Amino acid sequence: MKFFFHELAEEEFLNTIEYYEGCRTGLGLEFTQEVNDTIKRIIQFPEAWSAMSKNTRRCLINRFPFGIIYQATTHNIYIIAVADLRRKPGYWQVRLK
Repeated sequence: MKFFFHELAEEEFLNTIEYYEGCRTGLGLEFTQEVNDTIKRIIQFPEAWSAMSKNTRRCLINRFPFGIIYQATTHNIYIIAVADLRRKPGYWQVRLK
């Protein structure tokens, strides 16, 4: 199974890495690893995580206040947001196809 980022989700991811790296050297790398581990869990069990809508789910990232918002098909995971859970809920919904 392959995964793809929505353009704005990738931007969120990269900006968050930069932010955490600015907070402490190496923290951006730790965030990256946690996101990668979360994506691996999603790929293994795409239907296991909290439903946000009929076709959209959220898997929480360990150690950081973020969640991966995604949609799963038979062969792909489409990451809609690397969502800061402290941000306005549902801001990412305009990204849905």
